[in-house]
Amino acid sequence: MARSGSAARSPSRVLAIWCMDWPAVAAAQSAELPATAPVAVTLANRVIACSAAARAVGVKRSLRRREAQARCPQLHVVTADPARDARYFEGVTAAVDALVPRAEVLRPGLLVLSVRGAARFFGSEEAVAERLIDAVAAGGAECQVGIADQLPTAVFAARAGRIVEPGGDAKFLSPLSIRMLATEPSLSSRGRAELADLLWRMGIRNLGQFAELSRSDVASRFGADAVLAHRLARAEPMRAPSGREPPADLAAVLSCDPPIDRVDAAAFAGRSLAGELHRSLESAGVGCTRLGIHAITSNGQELERVWRCAEPLTEDATADRIRWQLDGWLNRRNAGDRPSAPIIQLRLEPVEVVSAGALQLPLWGGLGEEDRLRARRALVRVQGLLGPDSVQVPVLSGGRGPAERITLTPLGDELVPRADPTQPWPGRLPEPSPTVVLDEPVELLDEYGNPVRVTSRGLFSADPARLDSPAGPGVRAGSFRGDLQWWAGPWPVDERWWDPQAGSAGRTARVQVLLESDARAVESARALLLCYRRRHWYVEGVYE
Repeated sequence: MARSGSAARSPSRVLAIWCMDWPAVAAAQSAELPATAPVAVTLANRVIACSAAARAVGVKRSLRRREAQARCPQLHVVTADPARDARYFEGVTAAVDALVPRAEVLRPGLLVLSVRGAARFFGSEEAVAERLIDAVAAGGAECQVGIADQLPTAVFAARAGRIVEPGGDAKFLSPLSIRMLATEPSLSSRGRAELADLLWRMGIRNLGQFAELSRSDVASRFGADAVLAHRLARAEPMRAPSGREPPADLAAVLSCDPPIDRVDAAAFAGRSLAGELHRSLESAGVGCTRLGIHAITSNGQELERVWRCAEPLTEDATADRIRWQLDGWLNRRNAGDRPSAPIIQLRLEPVEVVSAGALQLPLWGGLGEEDRLRARRALVRVQGLLGPDSVQVPVLSGGRGPAERITLTPLGDELVPRADPTQPWPGRLPEPSPTVVLDEPVELLDEYGNPVRVTSRGLFSADPARLDSPAGPGVRAGSFRGDLQWWAGPWPVDERWWDPQAGSAGRTARVQVLLESDARAVESARALLLCYRRRHWYVEGVYE
């Protein structure tokens, strides 16, 4: 760990602890793999984090999953899971709290704390850093520590493993690349990457050049978010002007009857508590940037953690952090560190708030906002009665068929698609997509009543003439039956041909058909999408 200067300590010094590649570390701990195992975490089929062992053999961020596996056949690949990251990071946070209390979590893998009192107790800032590194290492993780006057500078210093001298924040930040503005999600808002790219194309290559610009010029040319980035580059205080001590009545408290000892039950209770907290915040015209989560067990044990966010927390973001924290408390790896009794009370405390001007809420709450909130509260109640997977939200995903292009995610979880929808996906069904997605077996027949198949060359065995619905359990007899007025296809798709386990399941063909209308029928002609797989036909979609 490098250090420059030895001037007197500033009373507002901040220490940041950064656990490198934390999503990969948490994935390895979840799978009970050694720290030396090659691990990669993917999102939308691309690597977003990997272990040092994986990087040593050529795996890096933004690689496609298939290419990463080709470079390292032994690679353990998992999908991104913020809840898993937060659950295993609780062990690190607890180890830090044992030495220096009141640490604030910026995100799983990164936390900050005030170093002033700890430096007095242990003798110096260097001693504090060494003790914390040892404590994190004892918990099974590696970390780097940075110390600086301001919180954002301390985070960047942790990435470099530096202790910045008091008053030297601006000097330390000056040579850093302008793209560093968008590298840390806990310090940047949406659109920060576009700002960094624009500044780079304008010839502003480092934070020092950006800091030299006039604040009025930055505000008039780039907007409010650029002003915050400009203050960061100049090492100005970022939190003190907006933070204030909130009124005591903004805290939201929930008495748990019966007591809670399961993560799913605690998460549902926390979601309703998040809604109560945000109604209080909206009525007071403020937003929360530092959230205190408190829990009390039936035997009097008290648990507490503070989360910090770069932007005011939304109701969904608050519910996510409650769920992550409760999961971390109730599912700690060491059984002796878990709560010794069920939770009987939950309390949310807005430790730091900002004025309503930072929220950018629409006038009168926005069009249909009250109806949306009422519907969401109803869905949350249904989810609380029937379980976490009972209410699911569709997310546009990548794929070729209509069912593949939808990823169903439990309400309240992060909306992560199964595959990247922006990729080309050759062979994808063209627009328009079916209105109704189904999976019902049917029979496609020729004019003589014989079954029509798709050959290995991707052609019909005979011209289709009629569609019939086979009778059977769970099948609506005659629901899709009639002569064909028009058909198009087949369009064969051969997927996962390299995977021997996929077999014939990866070979499909799709056909669009139009049933002849019947004047006696209530419904007119129906356009259907048929899918041929494993030598059987299925209705995959209905066009309305």
